[in-house]
Amino acid sequence: MQSKSTVEEIKERFDKDVERFSNLETGQQATIDAPLCMELIANAALATSPKAENLLDIGCGAGNLSLKVLQHFPQMNSDLLDLSQPMLTKAKDRVSWATTGKVNTIQADLRDAKLEEGKYDIIIAAAVLHHLRDEQDWENAFTKIFKRLAPGGSLWISDLVKHDNPEIQKMMWNWYGSYLEKLNGVEYRENVFDYIEKEDSPRSLLFQVNLMEKVGFTGIEILHKHCCFAAFGGSKPK
Repeated sequence: MQSKSTVEEIKERFDKDVERFSNLETGQQATIDAPLCMELIANAALATSPKAENLLDIGCGAGNLSLKVLQHFPQMNSDLLDLSQPMLTKAKDRVSWATTGKVNTIQADLRDAKLEEGKYDIIIAAAVLHHLRDEQDWENAFTKIFKRLAPGGSLWISDLVKHDNPEIQKMMWNWYGSYLEKLNGVEYRENVFDYIEKEDSPRSLLFQVNLMEKVGFTGIEILHKHCCFAAFGGSKPK
């Protein structure tokens, strides 16, 4: 098995890809149902945290998901967290037009970021947690996120997921491969698969839901699942 990308390698790749990720048609075309998942997360955030004042976007990229959430919260303060400074610059420019609240950028890995405990009413994480590695890394991240939520706050995730049953994983991967091939051809499919093998360490939806329960989340809901992508979340008790 090849070694996974380092944090620095991931940062360097995203530094060079800002414009593509600023456009859903190009930046997230390999993510099945990305626009639908963003809509569902934005509406779930509104339904569960209707009086939210502070947002944290983990791995914000160019700010796509923040923009969708802020359509419902045009006065919310937003903290944008990402490894890539060019991504943060683009995200802040876009998000600042969508809210009258304060917009702050934090260039850091989630693992190392200095984030205030109990501050955030809504935390979102799109296509980022799959960069976590071993199980302890995952548990530490979910624990950290939980502690940063205000009582009654909610976490919403949209991400690549794997399947614990090997036969189902193979079936879903073959289906996803066919989807990618129809989208842009065989070479595109292989490039996406090579990228995932090198950079990503996704866990199953069940693993993540169980981990959320373990660290204290309640009201956990699966908003959408299609093949190897899912949108889900839960709340911190009041």
